[in-house]
Amino acid sequence: MTEQGAREDRGASAVLELLASEAPPARLESLVARARREHAPEAELESLEHATRLGLSIHSQRERRQQREAGLSALLDTTRDLVAPNDLDTVLRMVTRRSRLLFGADMSYISFPHPEDGVSYVRASDGHISTLNVGLRLPGEGGLGNAALANLGPVWTPDYLEDDGIAHSAGLDEVVRAEGLRAIMAVPLSQGAHHGGVLYVADRNVRHFTGDEVSLISSLGHLAGLAIERARVLDETNSALRELARENDRLTQALHDADELARIHRELVDEALSGAEPHTLARAASRHLRGSLRVYAANGTPLTTVGAIPESEAAATAVATMDAAAEPVQVDGGMWAVPVGAGREYLGTLLLKSEHPPAERDHRLLRLVAQATAVQLLLETSRTAIAQGRAHDELLEDLLTVPQRPPQQLEERARRLGIDLNAPHVVVIARPEGEAHGKMYSWASSYAHRMNGLKSVHTDSVVLFLPGTDPGAAASAVSEELSPLLDEPATVAGAGPVSDAAAVLGCHREALRCLDAMTALGSTGRSASARELGFLGVLLADDRDVAGFIDSVIGPLLTYDRERFTELARTLGAYFETGNSPTRAAQRLHVHPNTVARRLERISDLLGRDWQQPERALEVQLALRLSRIRQVLMEQRAPGAGERT
Repeated sequence: MTEQGAREDRGASAVLELLASEAPPARLESLVARARREHAPEAELESLEHATRLGLSIHSQRERRQQREAGLSALLDTTRDLVAPNDLDTVLRMVTRRSRLLFGADMSYISFPHPEDGVSYVRASDGHISTLNVGLRLPGEGGLGNAALANLGPVWTPDYLEDDGIAHSAGLDEVVRAEGLRAIMAVPLSQGAHHGGVLYVADRNVRHFTGDEVSLISSLGHLAGLAIERARVLDETNSALRELARENDRLTQALHDADELARIHRELVDEALSGAEPHTLARAASRHLRGSLRVYAANGTPLTTVGAIPESEAAATAVATMDAAAEPVQVDGGMWAVPVGAGREYLGTLLLKSEHPPAERDHRLLRLVAQATAVQLLLETSRTAIAQGRAHDELLEDLLTVPQRPPQQLEERARRLGIDLNAPHVVVIARPEGEAHGKMYSWASSYAHRMNGLKSVHTDSVVLFLPGTDPGAAASAVSEELSPLLDEPATVAGAGPVSDAAAVLGCHREALRCLDAMTALGSTGRSASARELGFLGVLLADDRDVAGFIDSVIGPLLTYDRERFTELARTLGAYFETGNSPTRAAQRLHVHPNTVARRLERISDLLGRDWQQPERALEVQLALRLSRIRQVLMEQRAPGAGERT
């Protein structure tokens, strides 16, 4: 080997030794510089320069390979972090932090479309120095993010503000300027076949991203997208699990409450079946309900009270007792009432006064207490109350039956029930215009008890037999209390007064005529008496009871004539026929005028002082005329009437 060849080998060996020792590129370049200073031969210098260029190329390739390996290693570490179960916010913070460190960038942030308006907002950021970044509303067009979504891949620029190839927006440029950003790279966050958000990596210096970096961020975007989607699903799953846990707690509590209510119900029913006193049962129920309690019988009589219950108006209690299937309702004074019933039979009312508004559990417990109270009332107190109520109802039914029982027997039964049939009473009939019969029947029991009267339930109405002398006022009072309690108006008619058992049936018929007449006149939903309608009740009623009308208008007059053989009816007829002149009436009757005057005084005693008022006088004249016609017809039908001349 020549001396020149040996020198060339030594130069190549020196380059290899530096490469082997991983010397920096400057050391390789110093070999050529030293050879030039030593005035090495041209051939040796060229050989050394060639070896140096090869060495620098090998060094560069090795450095790129090391960078790629470092990037892949960092990506692998990032993947390990991302696959760990974390919530969405933690994953976003991890992605921005890792991506900034992975690329040695100054800042990294992520934008996502808002689920409501679809506009993208910056959701997470790392390395920011201003307050304008997180929550920033990104434009719908332009910018690197929209370009990355459109290209389905990474988009980058070495100097964002100076890049004219980008569609800029004033708001976004302001943030970029505030952050001092220059180089920006954006990549879609892939979620399977979808691209929801965008990951940005930015530098505050001009930077040309290499192909390896672009490839690396593309892989990072895919992994981050999957991790974000996984975190979102995990968040939704955890949210669903929390909701299921809450629902499980609610159901567990509901089951516990149901078991507790069932236990209390069993205890109360056992108390009732064991023959406990009403107060004992009420005291146990009051303890469970945490309030004061009062039990009413079906007729409105308080049976027992535990605690302090203010005296509420009877109408307030009636609201809760009208429908045995009703839920607990709130009445006056912040109290709650629930009807007590067994099947279709109304037994009474339970009234609760609590310092705290009852919850749903308390409402359910109140209904269960009402059931236990119903058992107790059926076994004890209610039997007497129901029997007494039935006795009242049966008495009125017998008074309205044809033929009637002996008056003395009816009066004796009434006295045992505390009712004097010889005292003035009126008959009131109430008929609802809808289907609220159940409510009306319950109310009628309470009302009849409060008024010391009787009640009878018919198919579509209730009949009340009440103490009093004014049927119109009684009908009005019934209407004023009943109508507001129903969902529809009620038509109420009254008749009377009567003062003996035998007259109750006729009074009831008169009230029925009045009710039918009000229907014919289109006056449903109102109240009136037979006296107020007068002869219209006869004309408009479906069943024209002429005899009843005559009896109601001039019955006392006809009875007086029949029992004392007087001629008051004939005198009254002559008085009307002569133009209300006592003198001419006396001439027609062939009696002295003083006799007519005395007879008119007696008539006033029997019919009342208002019989000469225009409306009343018309009814009296009509009744007299009908009475005479009936008498003539009866005489014509009598045996042998045809033989008379």
